[in-house]
Amino acid sequence: MPTTAKSAIERRDEDVVPVCLFAYARPEHLRRTLACLQRDAVSLIYAFSDGPRTPGEAGAVVEVRQILRAVDWCQVVLEERTENWGLGRSILAGVTEALGRHRMVVVFEDDLVCVPGTYPYLVAGLHRYRGHPAVMSVTGWTHPRVAPGDVGGQPYFDGRAECWSWGTWARVWEGMDRDALTLMQECRRRGIDVYRYGADLPEMAEMERGRNLWAARWSYLHLLRGGLCLRPPHTLVEHAGFDPLATNAAGGSRWANPPMRACPPLPETWPVPVEHPQCARLWQAVCGHRPGVSTRLLGRGMRWLRRSLSPRSARA
Repeated sequence: MPTTAKSAIERRDEDVVPVCLFAYARPEHLRRTLACLQRDAVSLIYAFSDGPRTPGEAGAVVEVRQILRAVDWCQVVLEERTENWGLGRSILAGVTEALGRHRMVVVFEDDLVCVPGTYPYLVAGLHRYRGHPAVMSVTGWTHPRVAPGDVGGQPYFDGRAECWSWGTWARVWEGMDRDALTLMQECRRRGIDVYRYGADLPEMAEMERGRNLWAARWSYLHLLRGGLCLRPPHTLVEHAGFDPLATNAAGGSRWANPPMRACPPLPETWPVPVEHPQCARLWQAVCGHRPGVSTRLLGRGMRWLRRSLSPRSARA
């Protein structure tokens, strides 16, 4: 049965890799995500349930909490927020809390579904690279637009961080108390190209505070430290939240993936922590490299970004 945040695990457990699960007001989506985690034999979940933004959403929030309280197949440490923190603030606080007790975590939101074996795949990556300072995160998500065409069935390294199903270590998370603009300015002072992984990142950094975003700072922390994100050869995770109930990505998305394929086997030889040379170019092709780039795709992407971003942002 779930425990409350106040009675959470007090000791630091070095062996368990918990899932931080962030939930809001879509019970059916949450059921699908939990089914995926149950199938992958997750043993510990830190669940963070955000409070309703409006009275009309209170009933759905109550139902979400009932679902989380009813989980009986693993331990759940449940934190029910009385206020609406929004996704950015909630993730920053929740991941910080979990990494105060564990060396590494995997993070899911309540509208992500994954193929069987995704959680073990991410955990294996976390264990394999926990001693490599250049590796800052792992993820189960990639996309044909940004995945190099020659990786075959092997994972690869990208310099841009991910916010849809990811994992990291306590050693990396230190520094996430600085906002995106601060990190971006530090990159500029060090002569680092802040547009290396797309012109959308500086724009999201500008919007971080007003829109309650978080992931732009995650990408800029990677960029500042020359850090890498381990990605699978094809996506293991899909965003199931492109629907009228979405607060992050209503109306569909250019980031919808082809049908998911089975999780690849764990590599016999894991890749050396070096960024694939195509990654930066692929991100620039999708998101633009400089402000004012007059490409039809970039213009459409920026319009989509402004329409879809809300206090809870899907890719930021």
